[in-house]
Amino acid sequence: MFDRFQRGERALLVQLRLEPAAGAAAHGADDGGEFRELARSAGVEIVGLVGGSRRRPDPRYFVGAGKADEIAAEVAARGAEVVIFDHALSPSQERNLERRLRCRVLDRTGLILDIFAQRARSFEGKLQVELAQLRHLSTRLVRGWTHLERQKGGIGLRGPGEKQLETDRRLLAERIRAIRQRLARVDRQRDQGRQARRKAEVPTVSLVGYTNAGKSSLFNALSGAGVYAAGQLFATLDPTLRRIRLPNRQAVVLADTVGFIRQLPHDLVAAFRATLQETAEADLLLHVIDASDPRRDEYTEQVDAVLAQIGATDRPRLLVYNKIDLTGAAPHVVPGSDGQPARVWVSARSGAGLDLLAREISRLVGGETVQGWLTLPPSAGKLRAELFSQGAVLHETTTADGQWALEVRLARKLLQRLSGQYDIPLRPTPAAVNSVATPPGPA
Repeated sequence: MFDRFQRGERALLVQLRLEPAAGAAAHGADDGGEFRELARSAGVEIVGLVGGSRRRPDPRYFVGAGKADEIAAEVAARGAEVVIFDHALSPSQERNLERRLRCRVLDRTGLILDIFAQRARSFEGKLQVELAQLRHLSTRLVRGWTHLERQKGGIGLRGPGEKQLETDRRLLAERIRAIRQRLARVDRQRDQGRQARRKAEVPTVSLVGYTNAGKSSLFNALSGAGVYAAGQLFATLDPTLRRIRLPNRQAVVLADTVGFIRQLPHDLVAAFRATLQETAEADLLLHVIDASDPRRDEYTEQVDAVLAQIGATDRPRLLVYNKIDLTGAAPHVVPGSDGQPARVWVSARSGAGLDLLAREISRLVGGETVQGWLTLPPSAGKLRAELFSQGAVLHETTTADGQWALEVRLARKLLQRLSGQYDIPLRPTPAAVNSVATPPGPA
């Protein structure tokens, strides 16, 4: 008989370096800093880190019998209540390790799922996390219920002849099916919102990036929103959308999404596919990168890999190097060339370079900005109202014959859309507006 051990809060971390196949990158080659941050984000007390290297995972214990004995000795010496592996373990490996170590064992996927469960706040986020947890648990039922692998019997226990494992699998499948149906309804609601924005020609700008790169801080700086931001992994989980207005007076929807990480669990990506659809269908991706992190190039590749998973590699992209206040670099823009996206160096904390970022966003989603005078007849009242609602009117006067003379500043695409039903020429003013460097603000 094998009973699952209860989870504790004193954690021993295990991280191995696996020799890569020819031409592949080494797994677990980092210094353990990110792994420690993940464990701290889960709220555990770290009592030690066991390292090592192997050519390939051991099929029984992942770490090999000798290393398993070493870990067991560390568990006893340090009073660890849970052992967390920075690797994906099979159900049988978790079961064998728990029997040998005599404590709870958690792999990287289970750790990340635990963090997401703590951080989910919205109804949709909680459903997505529960779906990912149930999908992960469905392959591991045998680990905790081997003592119930017998049919029900005895007075009051005679049932349909189902084993306890079969009952649990059936109940799990029913719950997963119910959650998928609920998420499908949420996805339809999100799709209706996207269709409404497309119909109104309101572009969507989605922030993506490695977790803890400063996405939420940048989102707050651009939109004035009060999204929680902290120097920890997955500080925010639930997606947030805000409507802002660019310097060319065009309105866009800014979307803050969940941060990515090395080896993001496939179940989690699948569960959050509806949320990540905002990224896959965005008109522009702001890829936020921590300019102060020495491993930023590696993390950029990890984000690119997740974007490929969700089918967002063809989206226009702008690289935003954040946290330049920690590097001493000055805010600047490196134009894109040879198919490479442009780069903008900013600081969300100090606000340095946000005007340059606003200008680049305007250029990529709004095109050329124009400024000039429009003379509208009384029959163009609807156009006048639209221009005011877009915040494009700088000055207004009334001509002697009762017409409106408006000085406007807005994106040329927006002007063409609004004035498409009227044949009203724009008389340009001497001041060119393409160099306007006003940061965006809430619409």
